[in-house]
Amino acid sequence: MSEIVSQTPVIPRLGVNIDHVATLRNARGGRHPDPVDAARLAIQHGADGITAHLREDRRHITDDDIERLQALCLETNIPLNMEVAAVEDMAEIALQLKPHAVCLVPEKREERTTEGGLDVAGLHNTITPIIAKLAHCGCRVSLFIEANSKQINASAKTDARVVEFHTGAYANALDVNDDALAQTLLEHLRDGAKQAHALGLEVHFGHGLTFKNVEPIAAIPEAMELNIGHFILGEAIFMGLPEALKRMRTHMATGRGMSL
Repeated sequence: MSEIVSQTPVIPRLGVNIDHVATLRNARGGRHPDPVDAARLAIQHGADGITAHLREDRRHITDDDIERLQALCLETNIPLNMEVAAVEDMAEIALQLKPHAVCLVPEKREERTTEGGLDVAGLHNTITPIIAKLAHCGCRVSLFIEANSKQINASAKTDARVVEFHTGAYANALDVNDDALAQTLLEHLRDGAKQAHALGLEVHFGHGLTFKNVEPIAAIPEAMELNIGHFILGEAIFMGLPEALKRMRTHMATGRGMSL
């Protein structure tokens, strides 16, 4: 069952995705910058969790990275959220590593980044056994989906404990100044959060979140965690990672009507 939404507002947890530190390292090869160093710094400056996507093509995070990240998270008692494609061979890696959480995501080789949510309803018979294996070994399983009633209902019929709603379309609408569409998509996210929580699922959000668009997402009462990476790391180039994390947490608190 999900955590009860508190009557007293609490700031959602901040999961920091460090994938693109590895992207920068891999652009030139070698060992630097090391995503594990970025994760350690993020933990020191307020990250509630670390997220890393071990893609099938290993375009950024590698097997060695994910093993060292798990060791760091165990050492610091911070949860590692390992994102993987919803396929058997990637699930087997997660089963061996046993991170705190495993988020199953859709994955295409040709995409630059995750472009949408997992089709849990359409792939139900394929992915339900994978979810069951991960849950049985003690991993908290989350499903990265669109805020769609059909997908939410399908997710609730698995052993997953969490749904993470894809906020990319909402973020993109604001980027092109389509405020009407952004408001419609925000309402879908709010409605989806209510439905998921009523079905006993913990609610997370992620993808495309920035200082400018995060407050309405953080304001959603059912939101327990936001996973943000690319934007924070991009801003860290200019202001440093500690300051980027501080500013993001401040905006999240503001969205909740609170202050740090």
